Amino acid sequence: LPGNSATGGYDVANSLRFNSASDDNLSRTPSSASNRKTFTISVWVKKANLGATQTIIDARIDSNDNCSIFFNDDDNIFIKFKVSPTSQNTSLTTNRKFRDVSAWYHIVLAVDMTQGTDTNRVKFYVNGVQETSFSSATYPDQNLDLMLNVNSDFTTRIGRYPTSSTLYFDGYMCETAVVEDAQLDPTSFGEFDDNNVWIPKDLSGLTFGSEGFYLKYEDTSDAGADSSGNGNNFTGS
Repeated sequence: LPGNSATGGYDVANSLRFNSASDDNLSRTPSSASNRKTFTISVWVKKANLGATQTIIDARIDSNDNCSIFFNDDDNIFIKFKVSPTSQNTSLTTNRKFRDVSAWYHIVLAVDMTQGTDTNRVKFYVNGVQETSFSSATYPDQNLDLMLNVNSDFTTRIGRYPTSSTLYFDGYMCETAVVEDAQLDPTSFGEFDDNNVWIPKDLSGLTFGSEGFYLKYEDTSDAGADSSGNGNNFTGS
């Protein structure tokens, strides 16, 4: 990661490689429901190829109830929520394209469905800067329950879109976390160094919530081990 050698910087020792040709992914089914209105997702990713739709995180019960973050085949970032019975779609597609395969991108999706202003309900950041230019943007209704940590029928997958055999992530991920009960700014996860490069911060002081998790990918025998203290481990495939 950038800044790992910076004086006083937080050193990220490990990442996890996802090979789309091998269908690599991680998955977890929660044991109980949790906060579906307020949460933050944070992940560092490094792409290995361009021009292909690649799933970063997908959480769902089925095709009518899901929450997903992708790189699409135009190399934009695409965020989608879908909730039944209204089948209301929420989606954001960046105008900006992400085509640097040598770079780490830090993606933060910060959600608070109780906010009165629709654009404040879903905030999206890349490398510490909020994305505000979208080719398409549909924001959710206030107080909608989204598809995250719903119940035992629900599965969160990292690197895989379950209804397709082709949309696996291809590249590297590190410092993957979900924080419940808070819509956090990216400064909870990273900071700008003296050269104005966005670098990671130590997450050990965060409160992740009962169904939140923090994947450091440091256990070579158990890639999906949770470091949040909750024991919300993922299963590797």
